[in-house]
Amino acid sequence: MITVALIAGMVGCGEPESEYTPMLTAGDAHTVGLKTDGTVVAVGWNYDGQCDVDGWTDIIQVSAGVSHTVGLKDDGTVVAVGGNDNGQCDIGGWTDIIQVAADVGRTVGLKTDGTVVAVGWNQDGQCNVDGWTGIAQVSAGSFHTVGLKTDGTVVAVGVNDYGQRNVGGWTDIIQVAAGVDHTVGLRNDGTVVAVGDNDFGQCDIDGCTDIIKIDAGFGHTVGLKDDGTVVAVGWNEDGQCDVGGWTDIIQVSAGIGHTVGLKTDGTVVATGWNNYGQCNVGGWDLN
Repeated sequence: MITVALIAGMVGCGEPESEYTPMLTAGDAHTVGLKTDGTVVAVGWNYDGQCDVDGWTDIIQVSAGVSHTVGLKDDGTVVAVGGNDNGQCDIGGWTDIIQVAADVGRTVGLKTDGTVVAVGWNQDGQCNVDGWTGIAQVSAGSFHTVGLKTDGTVVAVGVNDYGQRNVGGWTDIIQVAAGVDHTVGLRNDGTVVAVGDNDFGQCDIDGCTDIIKIDAGFGHTVGLKDDGTVVAVGWNEDGQCDVGGWTDIIQVSAGIGHTVGLKTDGTVVATGWNNYGQCNVGGWDLN
């Protein structure tokens, strides 16, 4: 699922800095990491070539979907590898992009002017973002897309079977994260709100405080605290919420059944479902 990148070299602001900001993104069954030199590494399920990122350069953000991976280049263009059965990799003509988000069969891009583009599976209207304006961040859930506006309010399109799009009353939001059937919002006071499917307790985040980043997986929600520790609620059948001992974390990302964390020293920790090796990040150093 999708976590917002901290971009070192801003698109459209002259030459990018020589060192990029490292980040992680956890997909369905693969994990992708961005290194400070702008190259990308990936482990896990590679049936559709979603881990074939070895040749990528000048990348400032990555996003992992189910069967594809997307990378944002420092010139505002986008690259993609993996499954393209729904046209989710048809991003060759995109320009002026400052953030990307990928999930089931689609890719979403935020443009410099605050508008949004999307390609791929649109059976439930999850790509109907043409009218969005004033957007500061986007997040792609499995069947819904969420946009954070510059005024701290939130918009959403797509499936709403579990109320995952019921974000109309949210205010003072600084980050959003869309899971499979739930949506999470981080408020500027460090608290968290959530709507949607709560069968596993993935929306039981009322008591979370001092949160600085969030992400949402299939049935779990992860929050990074300002002291570098991590909290998680929801489905834990594979240990994806076993983050209690993590320290010195600067970014988190939640996949379908696994959770990954980037440490201050550039190393990576992971917990949860590892059937395809998506947690085999022990040797990574993204710095």
